[in-house]
Amino acid sequence: MPRLPGNEQLVSRSGKPLGSLREINTLDPEEKEQIYRLFLPPRLLSVLGVERESFTAVGGVRRVEFIAPAGLGFTRVVARRSAADRDPLFFLELSDTAYHQIELSFCIITDPDAPRFEVDVDAAGRDNWFASLGRNIPEELRAMNAGLFPNQVRRGMRLFVEFFPLFERFVDALGVDIITAEPLSYDNAIRYEKYGFDYLTGQTLMRRIDEEFQPGGKLYGRLDGSTPFRQPGMERTVRGRSWAIHDGILHEPWDGVQIYKSVGVCAGVTTFPGREPEPEVR
Repeated sequence: MPRLPGNEQLVSRSGKPLGSLREINTLDPEEKEQIYRLFLPPRLLSVLGVERESFTAVGGVRRVEFIAPAGLGFTRVVARRSAADRDPLFFLELSDTAYHQIELSFCIITDPDAPRFEVDVDAAGRDNWFASLGRNIPEELRAMNAGLFPNQVRRGMRLFVEFFPLFERFVDALGVDIITAEPLSYDNAIRYEKYGFDYLTGQTLMRRIDEEFQPGGKLYGRLDGSTPFRQPGMERTVRGRSWAIHDGILHEPWDGVQIYKSVGVCAGVTTFPGREPEPEVR
């Protein structure tokens, strides 16, 4: 049953209680899309210039795509302001887990009007899958100097802060009490802490990273200026640490960090308590 105040169990039009993405995906397209709109922030729809009921703009152009196959506990939402846009403004992937949880697999939000940095492709223009298949160092350097975090092709729109409370209420309305995720970078993990997540695995690593970035620590000593991503002082901010880790300063892969949030509960975990505020990204 739902935990959050004022929330009610999600039901289909026929009155059947819904408890998973798989169950939602059995509904007809129009009904399941109206259910999934519950977690779409009003500002997102305003930026897209679409009606909340139809997701279409003036002229009947549809700008929000839902991929929610019947028989699968998987949902993808892709929103573009224009079909010509290279990057989605909003990209979301969710899935059911075997333990009656909802996994927040991906949530990527980009400002389509912001400068683009080709950090997602290698020197030959091939997708590098979050730099796991090769890095584009010149573009990464440009992105870092522009104030972006690793793997960001454009700056964001500060929409996650509006999306996540809606998403948590949606999960709660399914009667699900756990949200899971797997941060793809150090800064992602720190950001999720802010939203009340705790660690299934990786908290020991996160605390060791904080310790080793303190004066006298191994990571602090490796900020030796040997690359643009390992400059002294980068230990003081999440962005600086994340770029150094992206550059391989750990001497081990960034892997095995898994997190979860109990619906309605803030875990209060902070693995970088002494961080300095990030400079404003313009």
